[in-house]
Amino acid sequence: MSEGKVEYATDYKPLHDGSLKLARGHRIQFEQVQGCDVLLYPEGVVQLSESAAMILKQVDGQRTVIDIAAELNRMFPEDGDLTADVRSFLEVAHARGWIA
Repeated sequence: MSEGKVEYATDYKPLHDGSLKLARGHRIQFEQVQGCDVLLYPEGVVQLSESAAMILKQVDGQRTVIDIAAELNRMFPEDGDLTADVRSFLEVAHARGWIA
């Protein structure tokens, strides 16, 4: 077995501070059969948790990460500061190509 260096190809781009939008070909839709929101895209479908759907529904091409976190903090003041959680989720969504 070779002990050479393992290299991983990636086109990962860090989440930017500008306005966010759903990636081309992606949309959120409520699925009656599953009883939840899903993210539809050309390669498939992702069942979204209630929190994930709430965050992604704020991604409208106008709002930034800070704007989205501020809106969710306003909507759910009893949950404390959600900024770090919102940013973390959006970083994952961006890395997966769901948002641009």
